[in-house]
Amino acid sequence: MPPLDPRSSRQEARQAVAPLADAHVLRRRAETRLTNQAAHAGDAGAEPEPQDVQHLLHELQVHQIELELQNEELRLSHLALDSARARYFDLYDLAPAGYITLGASGMIVEVNLTAATLLNTPRSALVRQPLHAFVAKEDQDSFYLLRKQLLETGAPQLRELRLTRRDGHPLWVHLMATVTTAAEGACELRMVLSDIDALKTLERQLDRLAHFDALTNLPNRLLKADRLQQAMAQARRTGQGLAVVYIDLDGFKAINDQFGHEAGDQMLVAVANHMQQVLREGDTLARMGGDEFVAVLINLGNIKACTPLLDRLLAGAAQPMPFNEHLLQVSASLGVTFYPQAHEVEADQLLRQADQAMYQAKQAGKNRWREFDAEQDACLRDWHQDLRHIQQALHKQEFVLYYQPKVNMRTGQAVGAEALIRWQHPERGLLQPIDFLPVVEDHALAIDIGEWVIDTALGQIESWQAQGLHLPVSINVGAQQLQQANFVLRLRALLARHPGVNPADLTLEILETSALKDIPYASQVIEDCHQMGVAFALDDFGTGCIDFVLSPEDIAKEIVRIAQSEDDTPA
Repeated sequence: MPPLDPRSSRQEARQAVAPLADAHVLRRRAETRLTNQAAHAGDAGAEPEPQDVQHLLHELQVHQIELELQNEELRLSHLALDSARARYFDLYDLAPAGYITLGASGMIVEVNLTAATLLNTPRSALVRQPLHAFVAKEDQDSFYLLRKQLLETGAPQLRELRLTRRDGHPLWVHLMATVTTAAEGACELRMVLSDIDALKTLERQLDRLAHFDALTNLPNRLLKADRLQQAMAQARRTGQGLAVVYIDLDGFKAINDQFGHEAGDQMLVAVANHMQQVLREGDTLARMGGDEFVAVLINLGNIKACTPLLDRLLAGAAQPMPFNEHLLQVSASLGVTFYPQAHEVEADQLLRQADQAMYQAKQAGKNRWREFDAEQDACLRDWHQDLRHIQQALHKQEFVLYYQPKVNMRTGQAVGAEALIRWQHPERGLLQPIDFLPVVEDHALAIDIGEWVIDTALGQIESWQAQGLHLPVSINVGAQQLQQANFVLRLRALLARHPGVNPADLTLEILETSALKDIPYASQVIEDCHQMGVAFALDDFGTGCIDFVLSPEDIAKEIVRIAQSEDDTPA
């Protein structure tokens, strides 16, 4: 809303006294009529008639009464005007917004009581003072730009800026400014001030909730990301390195479980304070959530400069904390990576690298730090890529089974066959098992491939039987597949898909029996499979390629077969 103008009451006053001008006109008209009538009577040479005198007296009395009524109306109008003026000034002074009028020089010409109250300054002390004297130093440029744009364009201007009260306290206001021309022709700046100090306080509180951890008061993930981006930009400008440290507390879960969340929260706060104290100015320690933290260490001339900081972080995290009658203590595992690197990396990659290094510290015994190994990471990425390719090969049916006959050396008759897996790679050609099976070792994909081999071999046995050929098949089974909890159920389901196959025509050869971690369980699996009619054999090619067919009575008995050549390494 535009500022109120007290001087607009002058026009209202002129309009209110209009009835007085009408009374004067009536008086002059009455006097003129009286004079004319007297002159007319004199010209006629005769005395006015009594009725004329009476008529004139009547007219005069009527006008007298009219004047009295008009004077009363004028008095009432003045009272109404005074009341309106009082209400106007009350509204102007007590309006919820502050009104300030500046002259062309920037001096305060008029100010209402609200503005004076906002500035905690008497109104008399504000008039003829420059408003910019009450603008906070940080916002002087913004206020100057507002005046400049207002005078150059004439368009209303809006700003949020800080004023300084007489007691020195800052006050956030929303300022709307307009320019107008005064009666004397000079321009005036009229400004409306709204108190937004409470709103700004709320904004600061919300900003803190959005960027800081509520428990430890450390920067949270969001602010950490911003600080890390700034640190990386600074490192590129200055040539100074930085380190990203991923921190995970050792033994925190045990304290949280044993002593409760209150103890856990106090431990997190204590550890955060201790680690924060050992960092330098400019470094950032952020809480990622749970018992995980990230430190961003800046201005490192070389990697060695980071070592004392990492050692201090370990020592800070390990400081004991009293809780009731107990003394609680944790340690920390740290993973660190550095920037810049040989190849450009993003902030997220740095975090992943530091996280990987932290897990290496955990595996190495905890309460220590490990540096990210780029070479090991490259190998890990290659492994993940190979794993994806193998998974795609299984989905696209690029694997094939070759069958190596088992021949009776005395008769020359084929007595069975061994199923051997190969990968018909679309670019590299036919690959041996040694080229891809080590990639899936200890991965769930090895079980999927093993089940594909069994299912495919059973289908081949069925196909041969349809052609009148009876040829048992042996299949290699890895220790991981044999030890899965539902191996027997999975094997029974695969046999059920091929009802024409006699389970006795299937022999499962166990690869690397040294990898069997639970011999009693493996023996039970073998016993259950024997109950279905499936035979077992050992294939310890790693210790001499000796093969034993297993029975429930004696796992280490039965026949010996010829070792397979290296060209036909079994799957």
